[in-house]
Amino acid sequence: MKVIRILSRIILGLVFIFSGVVKAIDPLGSAYKFHDYFQAFNLGFLYSLSLPLAILLCLVEFISGFSVISGIKYKSGLWGVLLLLSVFTPLTFILALTNPVSDCGCFGDAIHLTNWQTFGKNVILFVLLLIAFSGKNKTVKATSKKTDWAILTIVSVAFILFSLANLRYLPVMDFLPYNKGTKIADKMIIPEGAEVDKYETTFIYEREGIKKEFNLSNYPASDSTWKFVEQKSILIKKGYTPPIHDFLVTSLNGEDLTQNILNEQGYSLIMVSKKLSEARHSSLSEGFKLGNFCMANNIGFYILTASGKEEVNGYENGLTFCSADETTLKTMVRANPGYILIKDGMILEKWSWANVPKIEWFEKLK
Repeated sequence: MKVIRILSRIILGLVFIFSGVVKAIDPLGSAYKFHDYFQAFNLGFLYSLSLPLAILLCLVEFISGFSVISGIKYKSGLWGVLLLLSVFTPLTFILALTNPVSDCGCFGDAIHLTNWQTFGKNVILFVLLLIAFSGKNKTVKATSKKTDWAILTIVSVAFILFSLANLRYLPVMDFLPYNKGTKIADKMIIPEGAEVDKYETTFIYEREGIKKEFNLSNYPASDSTWKFVEQKSILIKKGYTPPIHDFLVTSLNGEDLTQNILNEQGYSLIMVSKKLSEARHSSLSEGFKLGNFCMANNIGFYILTASGKEEVNGYENGLTFCSADETTLKTMVRANPGYILIKDGMILEKWSWANVPKIEWFEKLK
């Protein structure tokens, strides 16, 4: 039994440490997931709390896992894990039944699980937690309470700083499809013979005030006594979806510029601002200066935004503004504004507004 308790403790600790770390690597991605939850449950008044809650959640997960696996404030760590599982196990069960959000985001973008897979994982963790709790009084303390709190404080501060650094300078590890070294067009290809989405189609017909459902094999196509009411198509099996399936860039007038960007020879710099109004004015100004330099030195420069045409017109400065889906822009780079340097359609570098190089760095690309 002792070996089982030790294994349970190790697995619990590692899972929660991993979950906390991958969220801290991409805190903005976790904030987007909180936003999705609030939207799904009609809690729009909580949108402003998405980022603080994302950072708090990854901190609690990490510290709970760290405490369980290290033995420092071991009981507190177990209670932290219990609190998290008590909240998220019933929540993931509800999500599995209703599916308002397809991916729970429990492991960020590093590992994607369905809601049923997440619920099953939580049930297993609950069992491991009960086993670990059975031996909570049998751990031997090697440090004092004061030392324990000092260690946890130092670790917590370091972890928060790590999370904030990833928020400011982009994730230290990029789990998204638009990562460095990616040939964008290659990740948009659907392989020949790839499985397609499968739908179950039903038809509702009515006769003499009675409605009845039919499928494709038995609907009364030739029976005029039945009156067609409606058709329903339900996705029963998801087919292959390429890693990049939503990269569509248009001019403000609706002209498709996607292939222009992907096929442009030489270097191009893409400035991404999901909403211009949400970006700092000083950061946008620096980006526009960089854009003017690029345009004057035969380096392609595109500003991708989900802002409306009327708002974009307020920034009219001779640069090429383009429209793109907001979700796509969030996936491309976790910053507003953020920058992607491509050459012949391949991503070479990514920066946030905080660490984009000065103009002097780009002079070598001329």
